[in-house]
Amino acid sequence: MLIDPRPSDDPALTLLLDLALKELFTRYPDSPSTHWVDPATSFLVALEDGEGLGCIGLMPVQDGVGEIKRMFVHQHHRGRGIARRLVASVEAVARHRGATTLRLATGTRQPEAVALYESLGYQATSPYGKYVHDPLARCYAKRLT
Repeated sequence: MLIDPRPSDDPALTLLLDLALKELFTRYPDSPSTHWVDPATSFLVALEDGEGLGCIGLMPVQDGVGEIKRMFVHQHHRGRGIARRLVASVEAVARHRGATTLRLATGTRQPEAVALYESLGYQATSPYGKYVHDPLARCYAKRLT
């Protein structure tokens, strides 16, 4: 498996992002949250034999803080440690770009994501930004060393 940066118009990334949004809309059909991602977000894609297995985004680092967006692993490839490898890769990229902290938001209807991030050392934080008034949001942060 290879984890590689991909442009926003990469076909494997586009498919993964479409599947991620479909899953979000399935889990949160009545959510008032928007699912917009900053166009300056850069993405890493996990690939195997040319097939996109999963993706993760990193919004631009500002004041030492980066934000993870759209971490997703295709349903047929879950349980193989791909998500852990994607998070480790994006943490390395964030450090390289000057981040000292990474933050993210997931939701109460994504227990797999909550368990993953907590197992990787992310600590629950107060909601930030557009998540402040979202009762379904769970926000996390991790100090990068």
